[in-house]
Amino acid sequence: MREITIGQFIPGNSVIHRLDPRTKIIITFAYMILLFVLNNFYGYIFPVSFIALAILLSGISVRYILKGLKPLVFIITLTFLLNSFMIKGRVIYELGPFDITYEGLSQGAFMAIRLVLLIVGTSLLTLTTSPISLTDGIERLLSPFKKVGVPAHELAMMMTIALRFIPTLLEETDKIMKAQMARGADFESGNLINRAKNLVPLLVPLFISAFRRADDLAMAMEARCYRGGENRTRMKELKMTALDVSTYAIFMVFAVGAIISRFMW
Repeated sequence: MREITIGQFIPGNSVIHRLDPRTKIIITFAYMILLFVLNNFYGYIFPVSFIALAILLSGISVRYILKGLKPLVFIITLTFLLNSFMIKGRVIYELGPFDITYEGLSQGAFMAIRLVLLIVGTSLLTLTTSPISLTDGIERLLSPFKKVGVPAHELAMMMTIALRFIPTLLEETDKIMKAQMARGADFESGNLINRAKNLVPLLVPLFISAFRRADDLAMAMEARCYRGGENRTRMKELKMTALDVSTYAIFMVFAVGAIISRFMW
């Protein structure tokens, strides 16, 4: 659980850290859309190259980013296997009532790579953007919708708090599991139903702890006279720079190349 990187932030002064949070949010969403637009392995050359360049410029260790994939290995493997067995085509190997096909293996590998790239891209956003900057960026992007009654500041605050507390809740879960295991709890043996029942001693204190943390946070915000986004000012205003414009241009080059590859192959 300690190896989940989504929601964590690593301070730094790299090129990616210095980008405007709005730039990083927009490019991350465009990057995610691009991954779902692609329909062949050749197209993945472009997003893989782009994310590799971003990791290199961020100054964050590749090993640390890939470490965040470990808790999701089961989901990635399950996705690969389901596609391998469920898609009909040229049979490579017969395994009982199931057939492993060339098309299934190809589609399974395609979906597994897509999941990996999605996780790495979203992790890089939170690793290089502080929670405050992320809140300001989301709020500024949602500000045009204020005219139709959308509470931009409140939505941005809720999303950022949710991301920020992912590592905290995972750490709390790890502590509770160790405490319950020291008292004789067993979370790993037995069938699926028994293992689900054994999670009750874990979930109850975890929910209580989560509600307690939420109450403490609410009291701390009220003690500091927090009243939402109305008439609030910022110490540091967000400004687009030449670095942001260059980043958009570089991403557009990779995106156009990927889209062209969709129709060529």
